[in-house]
Amino acid sequence: MSFERKRIETILKERFVEGNRVLLLHRGPETFETIFKYLEKASDIICLEFYIYRNDETGERLAEILRRKASEGVRVYVLYDHFGSFGTPRAFWKRLTRAGIEVRASHPFTWRAPGNYIKRDHKKLIIIDGEVAFTGGLNIANEYSGFHLLHHPVKLKGRKLYSWRDTGVLLKGPAAMALFEYFRKAWRLWAGDEISFVKTPPFYSDGFPVIPIFASSARGRRRMRRLLYWSIENARTDIHLTTAYFTPSLRMLSALKRAVRRGVRVRLLLPGRSDVVAAHYAARASFTRLLRYGIEIYTYSGTILHSKSYLFDTTWSVIGSANLDFQSLRKNDEGNVGILDERFGREMRRIFEDDVLMSEKIELGEWLKRPLCEKAKERFFAAFRKRL
Repeated sequence: MSFERKRIETILKERFVEGNRVLLLHRGPETFETIFKYLEKASDIICLEFYIYRNDETGERLAEILRRKASEGVRVYVLYDHFGSFGTPRAFWKRLTRAGIEVRASHPFTWRAPGNYIKRDHKKLIIIDGEVAFTGGLNIANEYSGFHLLHHPVKLKGRKLYSWRDTGVLLKGPAAMALFEYFRKAWRLWAGDEISFVKTPPFYSDGFPVIPIFASSARGRRRMRRLLYWSIENARTDIHLTTAYFTPSLRMLSALKRAVRRGVRVRLLLPGRSDVVAAHYAARASFTRLLRYGIEIYTYSGTILHSKSYLFDTTWSVIGSANLDFQSLRKNDEGNVGILDERFGREMRRIFEDDVLMSEKIELGEWLKRPLCEKAKERFFAAFRKRL
């Protein structure tokens, strides 16, 4: 096997956690219904950490559950990113606080260090009773749950699409407490309080090995980047990369080029349209070079693709919040998990193939014929790739 767990553990300075049930979630409405179902069962503690938490219908429904659980004596902690949730009114957070919920903001703006506001807590994390954990790419907002399209769904190729395409994982078992430790550290940093909670989660003998890939410091982001490049360089058969925002460094372009030269099939799945226009064009600036290397590029034709999932040799999977862009790999606090198991890898591969059926393959010949105005936009926005 190209991907040895000891080598992964050495790179991350972290250990695999055995005995976990893992549910792969990739449909917005079903994902949220699953999350809500487990939140309703909480009896001890709920911890949420999100980049974006809006007070729309999805956010209000979640808030209602949290307030009810707090009234039942469950300890509830909510940590939101100040920049990502900037549009959420203070009154919303005050209502949660009055219900007995502990609420804090990460990376708040300060005039003493305004430049630090570019650093964001991009993690998406839920811990329930220390037994269940969720992480992935989605935020708390209608576009991720599909609520805004329930009555006006988008139709494509005879299918109805209700929400942005995202990916997450629900973990049951010892990995939940491992991820809780990362939440505890973040809460201590931004709230100044210690959360006292100990739990021994169930161990599933037929479960998967899971390793946290969390980065909340320069050292953590360096380890995350090192793992990513090591994974590309050690792939022997195939690489499947799905990301919402893609502004590759020269090092990444070089690593992908070498992989193709080794005979590895490299496929890249990106949004056909993006919620961030500048990032959309900055990504496309690298297409010509990638296509000439022999890398297959697909652009998703459904609703907006917001997923961040990476698969190597259908064996080693990484899922979470980190995009393949400068902001995620160099500035943000990110949360991901790695799963080293071919059974899970095959499921990841199946979902990738389903997404490809909903995508357009970019062919080099046609790509070179795109209008000059498109090329000009790509060059312009690529110049700002480190600010997107």
